Amino acid sequence: MSSVEPGSRVATVLCVGVAVLDEIFRVESFPAPHVKTRAREFMAITGGNAANAAIAIARLGGRVVFAGPFGGPAGADMIGDRILAGLAREGIDVSNCRRIDGPMSSISAISIDARGERAIVNYRDDRLAAARPDDPAALVADVDIVLADNRFPEFVLEVCAAARAKGLRIVLDADQPTRHTHALLTLCSHVVFSTEGLAATGASDDLAAGLRAVRRHTGSFLAVTNGGRDMLWLEDDAVRRLASFRVEAVDTLGAGDVFHGAFALALAEGREEAAAMRFAAAAAALKCTRFGGITGAPTRAEVEALLAGA
Repeated sequence: MSSVEPGSRVATVLCVGVAVLDEIFRVESFPAPHVKTRAREFMAITGGNAANAAIAIARLGGRVVFAGPFGGPAGADMIGDRILAGLAREGIDVSNCRRIDGPMSSISAISIDARGERAIVNYRDDRLAAARPDDPAALVADVDIVLADNRFPEFVLEVCAAARAKGLRIVLDADQPTRHTHALLTLCSHVVFSTEGLAATGASDDLAAGLRAVRRHTGSFLAVTNGGRDMLWLEDDAVRRLASFRVEAVDTLGAGDVFHGAFALALAEGREEAAAMRFAAAAAALKCTRFGGITGAPTRAEVEALLAGA
């Protein structure tokens, strides 16, 4: 059951990192060279690790602030305008987002096949990486926890450093290694890898060995998601496992982001790590049963129902 009591204060999560416009095509099979493939369904929605996590948290009843770099200015970069409008419609505070004159915001073309697997082509203007938060200390002043991805590490590092100085917990979505990965590993209190991110960072395809390799560089809580298979985490020096919820996957796009968002919210609400991961795993499993990327993020009532029936 949820640790949140009726009438209690709503937890506030700051999500910092990347936001993308996802153009999603539902196909029977992935396009082959020189062959025109007709999509059965199409939608254009908000995407990106931190932005998806923010939407997941909002759907679960948390209060969310989002910060990250966008193209600009407003009115000239229609992609950024559309992403920000989509986040605002979810009730997310986007007043701290930076707009950089000249580049356009990030966009992805995504094909999802009949098995729910995805193929992604992404465009992100390198000039966005020059953006920095205006006032990191003010940004973290009134939040309970920070969730960061590592797609714009220079932007994210300043926010994480301010959060660390304030004594806040920081959850890192370690989706891919960057030249700032070790600095982020040191700053963040909780690091949850994707399978690919851990393999690259820990230099091993063995997930347990990868976690132990990363342990040499940080005292953070370390875990790795593994698609529909068991997720692993370290407890002292022991590798622990958490079984996934068995569902029929329709669309896996955004499932990892839902996990990270739900995990951060559950920590902010007072759950211990193992219970927070189970809550997050249930949320991610429900998302996989629905086509449409982050539009399939579940409500709290749906997650609690799955947990109660498990």
